[in-house]
Amino acid sequence: MELATPRLKSIQRVALALLVVAGVVNYIDRATLAVANPLIREELGLSIADMGYLLSAFLWAYAFSQLPTGAMVDRLGPRLLLTMGLSLWSFAQLIGGLVQNFGQFFGARVLLGIGEAPQFPTGARVVRDWFNQRDRGLATGVFNCASSLGTAIAVPLLTFLMLTFGWRAMFVIMGVAGLIVAACWYALYRNPEQVALTAHENAYRTQGDPPGERTKVTFRDWSQLFRFRTTWGMIFGYFGCIYLTWIYTAWLPGYLEIERHMSVKYTGWAAAIPFACGVVGGVVGGYIADILVRRGVEPLKSRRYPAALSLLGTAACTVAAAYVSSNALAIAFISISLFLVYVTSTCAWALSSVAVPTNCTASIGSVQNFGGYLGGALAPTVTGLIVQKTSSFVPALVVGALIGVVSAGCYMFIVDQPITAADLDAATDPELDPLGVGANRKP
Repeated sequence: MELATPRLKSIQRVALALLVVAGVVNYIDRATLAVANPLIREELGLSIADMGYLLSAFLWAYAFSQLPTGAMVDRLGPRLLLTMGLSLWSFAQLIGGLVQNFGQFFGARVLLGIGEAPQFPTGARVVRDWFNQRDRGLATGVFNCASSLGTAIAVPLLTFLMLTFGWRAMFVIMGVAGLIVAACWYALYRNPEQVALTAHENAYRTQGDPPGERTKVTFRDWSQLFRFRTTWGMIFGYFGCIYLTWIYTAWLPGYLEIERHMSVKYTGWAAAIPFACGVVGGVVGGYIADILVRRGVEPLKSRRYPAALSLLGTAACTVAAAYVSSNALAIAFISISLFLVYVTSTCAWALSSVAVPTNCTASIGSVQNFGGYLGGALAPTVTGLIVQKTSSFVPALVVGALIGVVSAGCYMFIVDQPITAADLDAATDPELDPLGVGANRKP
């Protein structure tokens, strides 16, 4: 068993620390519009419908930008792509503090979505590049916990900045902060080929990976991923994970105030508790995956089984939260839901490091994230429509739970086995696979 050298451990710590900081900034930047919503509407003369369009502009741009972004990360490397992404989304934030009308703001939100797209595919590739297979789950959990950590601290931090300096200055401050993080990432992080690694260090990084893999992704490799059931299982599985996550992200304060009749002051603290549990869940999910691998469970199964079971638990707790009469119990069930959904999220991203050849790690991660954020983009709208129609959040939460159950089944029964370089070659060569890829990819 190869062990990481002190130099590799230092590289790993720096990379994960930078990914967490960038991820926290990523999620804080997403929340700026929601926090400043009333002030922006008043100053720019926007309607509630206009704000809905601005909020959704980010989600749709982010979702569709995932498709090319992962391949670009695999092609050009995490150092360059995350620097570019951070710089673009920080520039978009800065513009947000200078806009004068709806059209300018809409463009800024689209740029924000495009710029933020490389963040998590980059994290998946960094973990694949620098960590041994048995250590990748926990490393994935560490960088993935930035999403719930950023969400938890966004509202109090942004509220402080807005009340102290104004909403426009809040946008500018976050934009400048992001540009500083971009400069730090470019200055401190290196791709493996940019470091003179020893034979022992390379052996540690690649132990357990299929030998002789290509390091650069091609368009053919990317396009052939869609011919495998494992890819589609990851897409539809993550759809339910992010759908449930965004029900809570978009509607938790409103749910507590409207359905549970909590005061605005109490809601702020109550809504932070579940997302703090999500931070813990993200790390625990990675730890579970690593423990299973070390105990001899196949890497793919060590990810997909916890992902499926945790998503089923999230669905069950979501239904329980919908029907209990006690507010304290509702918050407890929602906290467990977010703990479990972030276990699923971490295991889903950890799948990216074992489901495909090295040169497709960010590609499969971004394709999966595309599916997830289709769910993320739909969840706030679908939930709002159901609540408007029924005057209750209960059916909306039940619908989310049912989607979670279906997605759990996708992880359990559609995600099949790793896609190898040979499989990708066979997908385009009938002589190597005369019956077609689907025929020889049965469980």
